[in-house]
Amino acid sequence: MILALAHNLVAIVVAMVILWRLAVMIKDVSFVDVVWAYGMVFLATITAFILLDAPRGPLGWALFGLTTAWGMRLGTHLLIRWRRLGRDPRYDKILSSVMAKRQWSFSTASLVQVFLLQGPLVWLVSLPAQAGLLTDPGTPLTPLAWAGAALALFGIAFETIGDVQLETFRKDPTRRGQVLDTGLWRYTRHPNYFGDAVTWWGIWAVAIAAGAPLWVTLGPVFLTYTLTKWSGAPMLEKGLKKNRPGYADYMARTSGFFPLPPKKL
Repeated sequence: MILALAHNLVAIVVAMVILWRLAVMIKDVSFVDVVWAYGMVFLATITAFILLDAPRGPLGWALFGLTTAWGMRLGTHLLIRWRRLGRDPRYDKILSSVMAKRQWSFSTASLVQVFLLQGPLVWLVSLPAQAGLLTDPGTPLTPLAWAGAALALFGIAFETIGDVQLETFRKDPTRRGQVLDTGLWRYTRHPNYFGDAVTWWGIWAVAIAAGAPLWVTLGPVFLTYTLTKWSGAPMLEKGLKKNRPGYADYMARTSGFFPLPPKKL
């Protein structure tokens, strides 16, 4: 298994280097969020159809199907958004800071700070899917696997609904500059992040049922941490709190991650 996982790590790093060259050509790294989602499908596909020829049984097919459904849905959503909105100011800010501090060119900063960083992280988060496919004994789905699959499907549905609600809100010119606080966004400030985490904890449960070692828990643990404490919500909300009127009040009454009834202020 270790050799196969090392093979996948090399594959995703090589893919990231190729995409870095594209980013240098267009002077924009914002599409790396698209690669985050598609990259996990890429690793699941390599594992299932190159290293294994095909998943061994229902557990493996469940892992491949859930990972693909999540990654293709999210990746396509992010690709359409990137094509419509263009550059992501968050990445411009990060790269500008690094370039000024270290005296790096855009090429060097984007390689080191974005693409060489993202490749191993994609590999880390998707460890449950990769390892579960590699250890799947070909046996039928167990109660744990059914529960994990149901949890993952719930997560996919939750973030999809949240994304649709946000896109509908953004397209309404009368709501420009306002804060979305209806639908799922009434109960959590980040339905998409919550859905991502739930999906990968569900995939983790299926992988454990397939015989994956417990150390693959690092994947969903890291994802949950990064969404809630590192580059997810904290980075996004820092700008929203400063630039969006009413967002501070929204933060005060609305749960930051787990869906909960809003507080009465």
